[in-house]
Amino acid sequence: MGIVKISEHIHENLRLTSAALSRSINAQAEHWLRVGMLAELNPALCYGEICKLLIQAERDSQADLNTQDNIQGAA
Repeated sequence: MGIVKISEHIHENLRLTSAALSRSINAQAEHWLRVGMLAELNPALCYGEICKLLIQAERDSQADLNTQDNIQGAA
């Protein structure tokens, strides 16, 4: 984990948005970074499609964890 310097204006937007969406400031910043990164890598996608990608990635991650738990439980 590292420290990222951002402008006071962006930090204020993070504070306001994180409070409105019941997220921590760090969680809101990470969300915006993930969405922005996917938007740059996939310029044809709209915000809703990017959110669907994030949700599917989380589902896949949870499925991987469940599979690992099942394998360990069977051993």
